[in-house]
Amino acid sequence: MEGLHAWFGVVRWHVHSGLRRRLLDMAEEDERVRAELAASGELFRSYPPRMAEVHNRNGNELQVVIDQHGWPGRSLVGEDGAEAAWLILLHAIGNPALQRGALPILQDAIARGEAPPAHAAYLEDKIRFFERRPQRYGTQADWDENGQMTTWMLEDPEKVNEYRRSVGLDPLVESARQVDEIADEPPPRDFQKRHEEMEAWARSVGWL
Repeated sequence: MEGLHAWFGVVRWHVHSGLRRRLLDMAEEDERVRAELAASGELFRSYPPRMAEVHNRNGNELQVVIDQHGWPGRSLVGEDGAEAAWLILLHAIGNPALQRGALPILQDAIARGEAPPAHAAYLEDKIRFFERRPQRYGTQADWDENGQMTTWMLEDPEKVNEYRRSVGLDPLVESARQVDEIADEPPPRDFQKRHEEMEAWARSVGWL
């Protein structure tokens, strides 16, 4: 019996190891394509079809994983695999049903210690951002009319740091400073045109 348990343990590890590797490969492809598009300047002109294709394909694969296993958390795919799954989910912006449907699943996984609380905070804010609603944790930023990258509107500015502290995030002022330091996207030449294009895209995929 002991040998049988050991055999099943090895098989279980290999199955999960393969899933972890697939998630890491998808996340690495995402980052590689993003870097290539950033280098060519394409990344900063609307939503490049090549980037959208990667995000959509990865999102569809993640949906299959969730359907089969639930949220791929630490115990299933390891710390790095769970981080990769979260990145894939955050970038699946063309699939509102996936992001909205995954939020309560991710929150349940967090309650079981399978993922850090900040993961759900980022996802919730991203959903609110694309629905054009105020965010809770201040994790999302966008260009304003003055060509400055600023924090997207907040649900409750007075409580935002309390909300952030509850999920292990630094105070908002620190986050805003980091966004300003790493922003590599040039400001839009025509703010109004960008706003209209973004809203049209959001409607076309089902955010609005």
